[in-house]
Amino acid sequence: MSQPAVFLDRDGTINEQMGYINHICRFQLLPRATAAIRLLNDANIPVVVVTNQSGLARGYFPKELLDEVHALMHQQLAEAGAHVDGIYICPHYPEAKLPEYRIQCDCRKPQAGMFLKAAADLDLDLTRSYVVGDRWSDLKAAHQCQATGILVLTGYGRGDQTYIGPTQTIQPSFVAEDLYEAATWISEDLKGSTAEETP
Repeated sequence: MSQPAVFLDRDGTINEQMGYINHICRFQLLPRATAAIRLLNDANIPVVVVTNQSGLARGYFPKELLDEVHALMHQQLAEAGAHVDGIYICPHYPEAKLPEYRIQCDCRKPQAGMFLKAAADLDLDLTRSYVVGDRWSDLKAAHQCQATGILVLTGYGRGDQTYIGPTQTIQPSFVAEDLYEAATWISEDLKGSTAEETP
């Protein structure tokens, strides 16, 4: 049977929000991010990163740097005894500088394309899954997937909560100070769901 997963935005959720990571030195994991991912790993919950990376389309950095950043993330997580089960990126942007990325895609959040691809690849049940991010586009993507949306107040989260959130129809199921608090809430919520399903 397909299993639930936790989908994580990258910038502002796992690592410091820098605008664009156009150099490897700008990749800095947020405090407690590795502990949060390890907590989910220990609970046998798949963890998948889903990230818009229009900096590729805009010509701000090459694909090689994105690969380097993700290799560093894998390394730093591994050193802390944690891992992610997949990384899915959307490099597209309608006004892209680079023609190969200048398309109206179905994967750029808040669209659900990356989530659907991950669900097919990893046999995941989106309707029982969670989406954690610092932008309302993450929450809207969660809504598209019928997943549970969680806002973290790291990155753009606190500003989005203050200035964007009040005008939005879609609201988070939980607001967390950071990824660790979100992971703790998810772990408890899943335990409750499992208990309800047990006859």
